[in-house]
Amino acid sequence: MPLKSSYSDRLKKTDHSLIALLSDRISLLASEQPSLDEQLADVAPLLAEAGIPQSVWVGVVKGCHAGLTPKSATNHVIPRQITIIGGRGRMGRLFKEQLSLVGHNVSILEHDNWEYADELLSQAELILVSVPIEYTVDVIKRAAKYLAPTTALCDITSIKTQPIQAMLEYHCGPVMGLHPMFGPNVKSFFGQKVVVCPGRSDDSFQWLLDFLKSQGGELIFSTPEEHDQMMVIIQATQHFYRFSLGVFLAQAKVDIEQSLTMSTPNYRQEIDIVKRLFSQNPNLCVDIMLATEERCNAISFLANTYSRLARLVARKDREALIKEFENTQSFFEGKINSFIQPLNTTVIQRDFKPQNISI
Repeated sequence: MPLKSSYSDRLKKTDHSLIALLSDRISLLASEQPSLDEQLADVAPLLAEAGIPQSVWVGVVKGCHAGLTPKSATNHVIPRQITIIGGRGRMGRLFKEQLSLVGHNVSILEHDNWEYADELLSQAELILVSVPIEYTVDVIKRAAKYLAPTTALCDITSIKTQPIQAMLEYHCGPVMGLHPMFGPNVKSFFGQKVVVCPGRSDDSFQWLLDFLKSQGGELIFSTPEEHDQMMVIIQATQHFYRFSLGVFLAQAKVDIEQSLTMSTPNYRQEIDIVKRLFSQNPNLCVDIMLATEERCNAISFLANTYSRLARLVARKDREALIKEFENTQSFFEGKINSFIQPLNTTVIQRDFKPQNISI
């Protein structure tokens, strides 16, 4: 049904004004790069007053930044020779694209060109290991024998303790672990968090860390052990929760489209996250849940919690459920105001394909 003329004209005029303002914003971003959190702090009250969800505003800001190459990233760049092991995977492709964009020379080593490993690894200044979790340590062992003592070796997988231990053991040169806390579908590193786990000779990676910051990334420093403990909650249990929800919806044959027509914003957001989870490689999702014994134990504890609460629901034990709520409420009391508003609903996962690398 065509829009009424007056409504259509007003909408068109608003769109033209919005496009002009977005153009101005992109021009300003080219000369100055405030962090996403800083920008949100400035406009959050206005968004609330106007009834605009923060996620909408964040999406617009990231869209403005996506096609923008910051001046700080391209000025005085010393081209580095980089090899990405597993560079055909989606996260590997993202890093290759972003590093190449600012002038670095990036090569890819995959299972079908290991005969060139000496050439691709021995001459590189930086090696990024971007392979599935189950192959990471073995690939590090295999690659290490080709590396010069000055070569910087770094992995970008989602567990850190075992890979960093392996890199320190098998390579005598600079070592660092990175965990990009976002999926490979992002258009840039702007507003994205990257966990940094130092290993050895941190100065050799300073140019890489500066690059990530120049692109608008936020660096979070952590020990490998602290990182892996947090990922039990941030990744493994969340994957299991959404994996379980997806399986439930499929088994119950829920009409998702109909449910969305009368849904709340939170439900739509959750369905979007579940949908994206199940659009990924199943090997990756399962590997994230099974990566360590700690993750398996935490998932089992979460499942037991579900079962215990479900039994209370089955018994219609209203008093017990209220008690559970109140106990948990007291746990969160005093912490709610300090929680960061969710800025990005991207599922933290990477769609590597096991066939991309052989060991």
